[in-house]
Amino acid sequence: MPLVKFKITCVAVKPPRSGLTAMLLLLAISFLLFASSASVSLASTIDELNKSIENTKNLMKQNQEEIEKLNKDLENTGKETTSLKSKLKNLEATGKKLAADIKLTQNQIQSAKFNIEKLNLQIGLKAEGITEKKNYLGEFVRAINEAESASVLEVILAEDAFSDFFSNIDRMDAFQKEIKSNLAGLKEDKLDLEEKKKEREVYKKNTEKLNGQFVDQKGLVDMNKSKTNKILSETKNKEANYKNLLADRIAKQKAFEDEIKEFEDQIRLEIDPSALPKAGSGVLKWPLSFIKITQYFGNTAFATANPMVYNGGGHNGVDFKATIGTPVMASKEGVVAGVGNTDQSCNGVSYGKWALIKHSNNLSTLYAHLSIIKVSGGQQVETGQLVGYSGDTGYATGPHLHYGVFASEGVEIKSYKSKICGTNMILPVKTKNNAYLNPLSYL
Repeated sequence: MPLVKFKITCVAVKPPRSGLTAMLLLLAISFLLFASSASVSLASTIDELNKSIENTKNLMKQNQEEIEKLNKDLENTGKETTSLKSKLKNLEATGKKLAADIKLTQNQIQSAKFNIEKLNLQIGLKAEGITEKKNYLGEFVRAINEAESASVLEVILAEDAFSDFFSNIDRMDAFQKEIKSNLAGLKEDKLDLEEKKKEREVYKKNTEKLNGQFVDQKGLVDMNKSKTNKILSETKNKEANYKNLLADRIAKQKAFEDEIKEFEDQIRLEIDPSALPKAGSGVLKWPLSFIKITQYFGNTAFATANPMVYNGGGHNGVDFKATIGTPVMASKEGVVAGVGNTDQSCNGVSYGKWALIKHSNNLSTLYAHLSIIKVSGGQQVETGQLVGYSGDTGYATGPHLHYGVFASEGVEIKSYKSKICGTNMILPVKTKNNAYLNPLSYL
């Protein structure tokens, strides 16, 4: 559809002597010339932008293919991180994947900018065209009103012959029909203009979101480099030192879990199951766009094989596969009850970076082992809103999202002095029996 469209029907007629008819024809011709020149003046620019948008789309497609390949590499390297070599290999693959994510985001930002620029041109031309149409339609209406104000006798006397008089009447009728048609076109142009403005706002908001994502991704790259350097510093690039580091972490986690269990077992109150949503109701949305469960809730094979990890109580949530930097979304609207980072108090134990959201249906959701937290305590969040990015903080054998669901009445964020770590620990703990719920019952 042309950017400026104003149809005027002109037929070959005998050059009229009537000043009114001449003016109408002059207006029609001049507008046609304007519409043609205005459209051509920006056509090449818009074509160039369309080519740029298409090229950027091709680059984004290549980015996506690269990311998919790197995800497969990460899956392979992440299966075995019990050796220093495999751990460093995993961190290297993570770095490449994060770099690819940044490249994709940059291309998405560029594509959005191209689209905004194109829409700005289209909006400007459309608005200019609407103004011109209004002006010319006004001239047409004024001229027709002048004709209608004249008496029939005046019009007849102004003509050389009756045939010219009736010919001009027919011509005026055609012009009036054309005006009606173009008034309808003007309304369509206005609607099209509003749609383009709305589309531009979508691109602007998306650009803002992508710019924020770009900053987060650069932060993740720095964190990954820092983690690599830390491991190399702690182990001095020796396998034996890495094994000792892992053993110390496992022992510390076991002692900490014992401490937490002792703390939680002091409470014997029961939750009210009737206050909870019905199992299988699907009241919660998945926290990730891609779902692959790596560990289920309860007495899993891993929990059974490693009773020291969960104190025989089973896994209190569900683990989802998620490479470092994967966006984690809120499962339902609610209020952020709190956020924290156990690594600040005791490195390598518990949830690491976590966020707890309380919902109106008496459920609370936990998002743990995050690399970056994007919400804060007391914040109101919507379903699907970004909570943070997945990571491997706290006690984690590899990057993943630990997703927990609590009965809200049975969970509180507690601060206490840990004997194991010798520092104050802040994290969500169970305050009533049966407060840990199977997330899959509500997803």
